[in-house]
Amino acid sequence: MADGSTPIHLDPHKQALLNHHTEKHFTAGEIVRDIIIGVSDGLTVPFALAAGLSGANASSSIVLTAGIAEVAAGAISMGLGGYLAAKSEADHYMRELRREQEEIVAVPDTEAAEVAEILARYGIEPHEYAPVVNALRKRPQAWLDFMMKFELGLEKPDPRRALQSALTIALAYILGGLVPLIPYMFIANATRAVTASVALTLLALLVFGYAKGYFTGNKPFQSAIQTTLIGAIASAAAFGMAKAIQL
Repeated sequence: MADGSTPIHLDPHKQALLNHHTEKHFTAGEIVRDIIIGVSDGLTVPFALAAGLSGANASSSIVLTAGIAEVAAGAISMGLGGYLAAKSEADHYMRELRREQEEIVAVPDTEAAEVAEILARYGIEPHEYAPVVNALRKRPQAWLDFMMKFELGLEKPDPRRALQSALTIALAYILGGLVPLIPYMFIANATRAVTASVALTLLALLVFGYAKGYFTGNKPFQSAIQTTLIGAIASAAAFGMAKAIQL
């Protein structure tokens, strides 16, 4: 498996087949995962906080102030977490890459035997994989890429991934977190505002859950109900605890 800078040579017939064939695969999995993390937490945590403060008879202005502060802090925290996670993945890849490079130089016969073992797992016979092993030995970069992907199961990370993950999660958290706070911006009475907040947030959770299920390949309606139930339970628990403490 050569890297993106290695030229690929195919016979004209196979190249023509590829040119006329378009595969419809979903390739934005990491971005969708970040959006899901940010929006799901953004919808749930400020929603539960607003419900809890409303249960304690706080005014709409107090709920709104506390909610915005939580959204800001949560976005920074979640974004930083996403950055550190992506950075750790990139560091792990580079560490394993250097180790694999050293092994190819120090013990090439052992590494070649590992290539043969990997290919044999796919049912390829020795007389079939021997030319592949020999071809890879003549191409160190392709050999290295092959070992990283098929032996270690590691894909080369995008160098912009850490910053992209941080910004995506933070912005998604803000977007989700502002939804349950919108009613408090327009309704001074927190008791009435919380009712509107519950309705608006549950609707947002339904839509978000459906979209999450659709893009992740799960059952959209089941995902919508599951996501909404989690948000409802979290807010009900916070509201109930606030009422219990107040008593």
